[in-house]
Amino acid sequence: MNKILNKNSLIRYSRQIILKDIGIVGQKKIKNSKILIVGIGGLGCPIADLLTRAGVGEIGIIDYDKINLSNIHRQTLFSTYDVGKFKVKIAKKKLNLINKEVKINIYNQKADETILKKIINKYEIIIDGSDNFKTKFLLNKISVKYKKKLIVGAISKFDGHIFSFNFNEKNSPCLKCFYQSEPSDEILNCETEGIVGSTSNIVGAIQANEVLKTILNIRNNLKSNILILDFLNLNFRKVFYKKRKKCIC
Repeated sequence: MNKILNKNSLIRYSRQIILKDIGIVGQKKIKNSKILIVGIGGLGCPIADLLTRAGVGEIGIIDYDKINLSNIHRQTLFSTYDVGKFKVKIAKKKLNLINKEVKINIYNQKADETILKKIINKYEIIIDGSDNFKTKFLLNKISVKYKKKLIVGAISKFDGHIFSFNFNEKNSPCLKCFYQSEPSDEILNCETEGIVGSTSNIVGAIQANEVLKTILNIRNNLKSNILILDFLNLNFRKVFYKKRKKCIC
């Protein structure tokens, strides 16, 4: 469905529309896009927030967790009053307050292969906001199979990693081309390893930025690269890696 921009939309998104890389045509692309966020935690909250504000037409959110007090310092859609409630339900409520023009679909269940296969074709871009490698590799596998665009983020302590894949392109490497074996989830365990709230929000914001660039088809600088972010020492670098022979991609 081709959604049009009304007068309020033109005002709401005016600061984006004046950018030469966006304009009216680009804003219409954003408004007609459909994205799926897997995990609405430290990464998913800023991703959902920023893409809702940017005017993405339809956002799906899948998560089965409830909010606990230790989430509040980094998961910016939630407050102390939300503790004990399901994340997806509170996220939808908060996002609707931010922008009623955006359709929010919620899936209050675990992101397993069954549900992902059922809903993935409703969305163009898949965004990984999960906190474990099992889910990340599952999203990689499903996205390769269904030729989806996938934005992956990972955070721990003061560090962040970001990948951007387009599996419509023949020579695109995948997550397994970089991680040839599945790393331990202890690396991403906030409970044992710790995480700075600003780290998760900055990485989530960069993921949201990559989503918008993907929608607008402008400058995919992360193609065949991983962006490595060290916020403690302020070292940022991109590392190139090749498509691996006999990989699933």
